[in-house]
Amino acid sequence: MSIYGNLATLVVVFHFAFLLFVMFGGLLVLRWPKVVWLHIPCFLWGSWIEVSGGICPLTPLENNLRRAAGEAEYVGSFIEHYIMAVMYPAGLTRTVQLALAVGLVLLNAAVYGWVVRRRRRARASAVVVTS
Repeated sequence: MSIYGNLATLVVVFHFAFLLFVMFGGLLVLRWPKVVWLHIPCFLWGSWIEVSGGICPLTPLENNLRRAAGEAEYVGSFIEHYIMAVMYPAGLTRTVQLALAVGLVLLNAAVYGWVVRRRRRARASAVVVTS
């Protein structure tokens, strides 16, 4: 495999890790609160790409690297090519895709709501102890 093929594979690995971070990064905030500053912009970007039906710039980058390596490109998004068959049911409609996006937003809103409540309780306890 050429250097371009290796770089394309690296982009796929990074893209998949980014996707997992967008979906579940809020859970990392429970353990490491400062991750919020990275997760929120990533979450907003990933949600926007999903809701708008756009293509992440990593997809054309991977395809360009595959072309440079003499490998076949693919049409559509990263999710359509790599994840769709595994993660989404056959016959996915736009309505189902939007419902999944809403579910993702609600999951992360619940996690962040829990983080905020936990911090408020911790601050309230600290004020009571020091008073």
